[in-house]
Amino acid sequence: MKKATISVTFDEEKLSALEFSLKKEGSTVQARLEETLARLYEQAVSEPVREYLDSRTAPPPRPRRPVRPAPKERPAPPETATDHE
Repeated sequence: MKKATISVTFDEEKLSALEFSLKKEGSTVQARLEETLARLYEQAVSEPVREYLDSRTAPPPRPRRPVRPAPKERPAPPETATDHE
């Protein structure tokens, strides 16, 4: 699916404090906003609509490769008898 950009205004000092705190947790504002937006999507959009959208974006199933026939066994070369007497 194509990605869209969302612009949100927020107090600059609060954003800096939030970034500082999340960095300690090993996270970012971007990551947390994406998680929150995903949860909101699941809560607000009905399951049939989500399934429909997922089916449109899922890659088509890959065709299975045909099974190769087993190689034919070649007959063994005839044995040559040599007399060492």
